[in-house]
Amino acid sequence: MRPGRGGIPSPPRPAVVDNGAVDDRALVRLSKRMSLALRHQPGKFGLAPDRAGWVTVADLLAALRIDRADLDAVVAGNDKQRFAVERGADGVDRIRASQGHSIPVDLQLEPTAPPERLYHGTGAAALDSIRATGLHRGGRHHVHLSPDVATARRVGARRSGAVVVLTVDASAMARDGHVFYRSANGVWLTDAVPPAYLVA
Repeated sequence: MRPGRGGIPSPPRPAVVDNGAVDDRALVRLSKRMSLALRHQPGKFGLAPDRAGWVTVADLLAALRIDRADLDAVVAGNDKQRFAVERGADGVDRIRASQGHSIPVDLQLEPTAPPERLYHGTGAAALDSIRATGLHRGGRHHVHLSPDVATARRVGARRSGAVVVLTVDASAMARDGHVFYRSANGVWLTDAVPPAYLVA
């Protein structure tokens, strides 16, 4: 966000303009800022998520200096459904990231039996390391796995270079005691994938 007069940050460019059209580039920028605020650095925006990662929609709108139309456009237009909005018993709308947090958060997901196969998209440059040591969560709470090849390929395409889709023998992992969770947007989560479960 560029500083405005007197050092006050200028409001971000609207993702939804007056005629209702959507500015796709502005939408992507806003989605990234929402991810930063809800997944990684809420304190930077003056936000204090609850233990399950929720903040009020009103607080997020004020923190990011956006309007509800922009927020709704990001939530509805994101093909991975990265954000969830719910109205509580108190009538207040709240929002959180569906997964991918680096801050402490309890998404309150129940262990779920996975399908026989799951998939992970990544850059070809990482393949040798993954084959040797498996998939690790890094700074996140879990390894993220996709339910189908097409979704995994889209995820992997966010990285530079050629995309590789790895097949995970999820049913064998579950039989051996590895625990899986399924987030609200259909992403499968587990602590790690040892290399023995990567299908050649």
